Amino acid sequence: MENTSPRLRWLLVAVIGPVAWGSTYFVTRQVLPADYPLWGAVIRALPAGLILLAIARQRPRGSWWWKSVVLGALNVGAFFILVYLAAQLLPSSVASTLMALSAVVIPLIAWPLLAERPRLVSLAGAVIGFAGVCIMLFTDAAELNPWGALASVAAMAMSSVGFLLAKRWGTGIDPLALTAWQLIAGALLVAPVAVAVEGGFPQLDGPALLGFAYVTIVATAVANVAWLVALRNLPAATVGLIGLLNPVTGVALGVLIAAEVFGPQQAIGVGLVLAGVLLGQARRRPTIEGYVQPRDRDALPG
Repeated sequence: MENTSPRLRWLLVAVIGPVAWGSTYFVTRQVLPADYPLWGAVIRALPAGLILLAIARQRPRGSWWWKSVVLGALNVGAFFILVYLAAQLLPSSVASTLMALSAVVIPLIAWPLLAERPRLVSLAGAVIGFAGVCIMLFTDAAELNPWGALASVAAMAMSSVGFLLAKRWGTGIDPLALTAWQLIAGALLVAPVAVAVEGGFPQLDGPALLGFAYVTIVATAVANVAWLVALRNLPAATVGLIGLLNPVTGVALGVLIAAEVFGPQQAIGVGLVLAGVLLGQARRRPTIEGYVQPRDRDALPG
């Protein structure tokens, strides 16, 4: 039988991304300037990209110049702008819930893009986990703005496509360099929009500088590299499910540090998310003498 230790190692690497991203909710709310989300995206992405570029010491060559721009637009540029619009038009709980749809969307996009056929058990886990996110966060349905919802779903879809394209194109490319190129390209795309919409560079106090240092190094540089490495070594459906730990981390930090309410609704939601993630990790039985075991039949036809 296949050794499970490498898989467990990559699963732990995958957890780094959504846990770090989930922590940015708390850091952003507590110490970062609220009126400069676009400049915040530039401050977060550009230094992270430059740090990774200094470590990797590789610049794009050939087609990677335009590929870096495409990935930067999908994963950083357009993504951050659409998230900004969603944040302006939707309660954060609704925006977070819609973003969690990526657990379902990633395996469906990975099928035609990467030829990774999703299994029914993975899709079932994604649906259960998404239901948990809805129960945990989705409390403001009456305030749903259709344009905000469209922006949030578009941001989720673009980042899903962007990360899967990075997996498809990035074979043999140093993940540090690949992450650096798209972060720098995305930041340069957002910078002129930040100037036009938000004006000059914001003044930052000590706590804001420390907050940006955290989101730049941990929640952007480390998290994005970990996510890309996990995608290279695990099926996209598996990594997409791990992404559901993002809102769970945000809720957990809010409860532990900010004394936010954690009631039965949140407990049920977290339980469903964890159940969905665990269900999605169920392994197939090995084949014996060419015959497929019954559990292998849960793959979608085609």
